[in-house]
Amino acid sequence: MADEIVRQYVDSASTTGNVTMNVWRGDAGGGGFVEYELEAKEGEVVLDVIHRMQATQAPDLACRWNCKAGKCGSCSAEINGKPALMCMTRMETLPTGEPITVAPLKAFPIIRDLVTDVSYNYEVAKRIPSFNPRPKTTDELKAGGYRMAQIDVERSQEFRKCIECFLCQDVCHVIRDHEENKTTFAGPRFFARSAELEMHPLDVTDRRAILREEQGLGMCNITKCCTEVCPEHIKITDNAIIPLKERVVDASYDPVAWLGRKILRRTKASAAEAQATSLVSGPPAVQPDAAVRGIPTAVGE
Repeated sequence: MADEIVRQYVDSASTTGNVTMNVWRGDAGGGGFVEYELEAKEGEVVLDVIHRMQATQAPDLACRWNCKAGKCGSCSAEINGKPALMCMTRMETLPTGEPITVAPLKAFPIIRDLVTDVSYNYEVAKRIPSFNPRPKTTDELKAGGYRMAQIDVERSQEFRKCIECFLCQDVCHVIRDHEENKTTFAGPRFFARSAELEMHPLDVTDRRAILREEQGLGMCNITKCCTEVCPEHIKITDNAIIPLKERVVDASYDPVAWLGRKILRRTKASAAEAQATSLVSGPPAVQPDAAVRGIPTAVGE
């Protein structure tokens, strides 16, 4: 069925010339770029060309995709060296008259061709303490739900748009150029997740110590490359990472903020305390096993 749809598209699209594609082929043992030349079709995205390639020249080309609508985050790749979704990169926006390169995400282990092992990210997610809401007040119990100000809700709403394409993780040089940092650096996607939880008006867990001591928030030097590649246009640096850095500094070094919290008795549960008394179900926040692929325990391991 899928092959039939691809062939119908190839036959029905209007021809506008030829396009040369340099696609990385190989596996964990090695590989290289292979050149393919196809007819250029009007209105195509890169994923369309990859599908035509599979239908006509390279039926064994491995490529991960699902929705073809920019919402599943599956078809992440590096197009002309820039991390992007293949389904959202229109061919007419790329330079004409020169080959277009399509490569797998550099920051993650290669499985085959354009498919990479992104399980590192799922292991990092386990280290983030889950949502832990405060108990309902008497009024809220009578009303049957929590009460929140809309402005407080909107503060963390932006981060829920994330489709987990992991382009931000791939482009971040702290991970991309330093494999050894994967054990101590959570990465932009998970800083956004922590920001979503930290800024939630009901959450009572304090993740600031974990961000500083275990997840390497201080290693981010705010180049904003993660924001530039985000297909959902989430302002990861400005709205997540910088505010988290400010919160970590306030918690650790600001004597005025410390005194204010003591006087007003404004405290949050530590991550360990919150995990022990969490009101929600879910996996515990644990460190990943050293054997998990993509999470080395030492340089070169």
